[in-house]
Amino acid sequence: MGQYLDIIILLLVVLFILQRLFAVLGTRPQGEKLSDESAAKIFDIIMKEAEKHKKQEENKEDIKDVNLTETQKTLAQIPNFEETNFLTGAKRAFEIVLTAFSKADLETLEMLVSKSIYNKFKDIIEKRKAEGITAELDFIGFDKAEIVGAKISKNNIAKITVEFVSEQVNLLKDKDGNIIEGDEQYIQTITDRWTFEKSVTSTNPNWILVSTKK
Repeated sequence: MGQYLDIIILLLVVLFILQRLFAVLGTRPQGEKLSDESAAKIFDIIMKEAEKHKKQEENKEDIKDVNLTETQKTLAQIPNFEETNFLTGAKRAFEIVLTAFSKADLETLEMLVSKSIYNKFKDIIEKRKAEGITAELDFIGFDKAEIVGAKISKNNIAKITVEFVSEQVNLLKDKDGNIIEGDEQYIQTITDRWTFEKSVTSTNPNWILVSTKK
């Protein structure tokens, strides 16, 4: 659609220039040559219209830049970044991390999260094991997954924060299998803000989870 709009605009500009030319030239006897003065006027009209069109396009670009949020401007600085692909991967990572945490799968967690997050998860998992507590997760799906923040540090580390709104059923059971927290019949709507990071100079496409907040 955009390319057709450009053609229409170009045609309108040409028609406008022709109207101006007729105003300058008027009607001339057949065979009469165009004077140098008239030719100069025609050239001047064409140049002014071209300059006017150029400024209009530049103004459009300036407006686009103003309308961009700081987050969008930051994302544009990340090489080969594609928002749809990133969010697809982030949602997948969210589900895998939650499932691994509920199953006490430290090996999987270690591959996907930072050292500090891993240690926090590990402490909770070990405490539950010591008390004979097990966790169960039924992940229903996402209501929303949206990038809400992004920044690049001086050492070229990009951090992107994603807000997830998801539906889950979470249970904690004691050593006898009795539910001590949660409800099998109750689906929770939970909002999380997770931050992922990676070096913008790295060829590794994987992002690491470095922060989790409710």
